[in-house]
Amino acid sequence: MTEVHTPNTTDLSDGLSDQMRDRVLERLGFAHLPPLNLIGLQTFYRAWCASVPFDNVRKMIALRTASERPLPGGEAEEFFTHWLADGAGGTCWPTSNALFALAQAVGFNTRRVAGSMRDMGVINHGSVKVCLEGSDWLIDSSLLSNLPLPLNEGIFVSSDPVFAVEVEPVDSTHLIWAHLPPNPQYLPCRLLVDAADHALYLTRYEASREQSPFNQRLFARRNHPDELIVLFGHTRFSKTAHGLAASELTPEQLCQSLHEDIGLSDKLVEQWVRSGSLEASFETPRGPQPPPLTQTPPSQRKAADEV
Repeated sequence: MTEVHTPNTTDLSDGLSDQMRDRVLERLGFAHLPPLNLIGLQTFYRAWCASVPFDNVRKMIALRTASERPLPGGEAEEFFTHWLADGAGGTCWPTSNALFALAQAVGFNTRRVAGSMRDMGVINHGSVKVCLEGSDWLIDSSLLSNLPLPLNEGIFVSSDPVFAVEVEPVDSTHLIWAHLPPNPQYLPCRLLVDAADHALYLTRYEASREQSPFNQRLFARRNHPDELIVLFGHTRFSKTAHGLAASELTPEQLCQSLHEDIGLSDKLVEQWVRSGSLEASFETPRGPQPPPLTQTPPSQRKAADEV
C-alpha cells in the first residue's frame, strides 16, 4: 500500500525564483506559461522529455573529485543553472526535484513522490505527481515517457513503440512498467511514498553514494523525435519503431555522443574525462547484480492468457 508521508513543515519545497522559472521555460520553448489543464501539462512534460536528459555525468564527476560535498543537482536552482549552462541533467532524485519545482512554479498542483524501482520494497526512485480536476497524473523525469501517465483505477498501455510504458493499479497504489534499453524486459516501479518532501529526496540521494547502478559507469538517456538514445558504459543504444540497434564506441566516439546525442557542453564532457569517468565507463561492471525480474506487465500477461 502507498505510504502517506507528511512532509516536514519547515520544508520550503526548494522553490524556483520567477527569473529562473522564466529562463528555463524559454529554453524549453515556451513564450508564455502553459495553461493549467491537461493539454498544458502534456505540452509542458513533452518539452521536458525532449530537452532534459537523464544522466549521471555530474554525479560521476562529484564522486571522483568532491566526496565531502553534497551530490550535485539536489537544489533546483543549482540544477537548472548547470542545465542551462552545460545541458546536464541528473539521476532520479535531482531531476525529480527539479521537475517538481518547475511544475510548481508554473502553477500546477504538484507533489513529490517516491517508489521502488524493480519493485524490491526499497525506496530508490523519485517521481512527480500532478493533480488536475481531482485526478492524478505521473510525470517522471527518469522514464521520460513523453506523456503524463494516468493514475486511476484502470490499466494504461501506451501505444508508442519507442517509449513503451504501462500503468497498473495494485494494492491502493500503482505499478509503473517501462521498457528501456539496455534492459531486455519491462522494469516495474511501485509507487510507495505520497507525498515526499525535499529532505527525503536529499537523504536518499546522498545514500546513493554507497550503492547505485549510476556510480561506476556512464548512463545517459535522451529523447529525440521518434528515437530514444541511451549510452550505457561505452555502448550506444538507439531505439526506434523499427527496433533496437546497439554499437560499441571508442573513447572519442563516446565523448562525441555525449555532446551530440545527449546535449552536454564540451566543457562538461572535458571535466568528466579529467575526473577519470571515461576510463571507468570502459571497466567491467562491479558490485552485486540485481535480482532477476519475475513479473510481467499487463499487456504481456494478457497476450499469454490468449495463447
